[in-house]
Amino acid sequence: MPPAPAPAPGSATWLNSLLVDHALLRVGWRNWGVVESGRLYRSNHPLPWQLREAAQRHGLRTVINLRGKRDACGSDVLGRREAQRLGLAYIDAPFESRGAPHKDRILRLAGIFADMAEPALLHCKSGADRAGLASGLWLLLQGRPVEQAMGQLSLKFGHVKQGKTGILDAFFALYAKAAPKPFLDWLREDYDEVAFRAAFDAVQRRPWADLLVDKVLRRE
Repeated sequence: MPPAPAPAPGSATWLNSLLVDHALLRVGWRNWGVVESGRLYRSNHPLPWQLREAAQRHGLRTVINLRGKRDACGSDVLGRREAQRLGLAYIDAPFESRGAPHKDRILRLAGIFADMAEPALLHCKSGADRAGLASGLWLLLQGRPVEQAMGQLSLKFGHVKQGKTGILDAFFALYAKAAPKPFLDWLREDYDEVAFRAAFDAVQRRPWADLLVDKVLRRE
């Protein structure tokens, strides 16, 4: 016999999503982006009806969650349940928005991109930083110019490069110095995430940008 369906999320789950995880702000703000039509899309963490509408409109087959599994997060519970109901593959691929991108996580994501059923939607919490990084990585893995990848980290998506989240811009800029060397070859042979992080930390950032990202926008 097939397993019984999971019980519908209760009011506590919804309250956690809307208030604790700030999903109330995402009700009218989708932060939607088309990385390549028919293949890859990006957004902030979708509410169930937003995921349902996106799946119907774009024929989604896969969801990539850049936040990772969070059992105590109402948005996580709601998103997983809706993806299961829609028959979508749901893959956790956690990244950071303020740290040097980890080589092992990028290589794992490259494998996910190679094997996943398309079209796919990738999301983080706000759709500004990690979604931009992952979208840029996908473009590099398609052989696109690094400038096109860097364009995924844009103010139009709410990305603020003047603060700690600027380490993601710096990552692409670091690879740009090695291009046209294939990205994965550079990643495996040349990229030193510890040295890169230390070099970035030595650069003077703008305190107002960190205040905006951390305290006002309350990004992860």
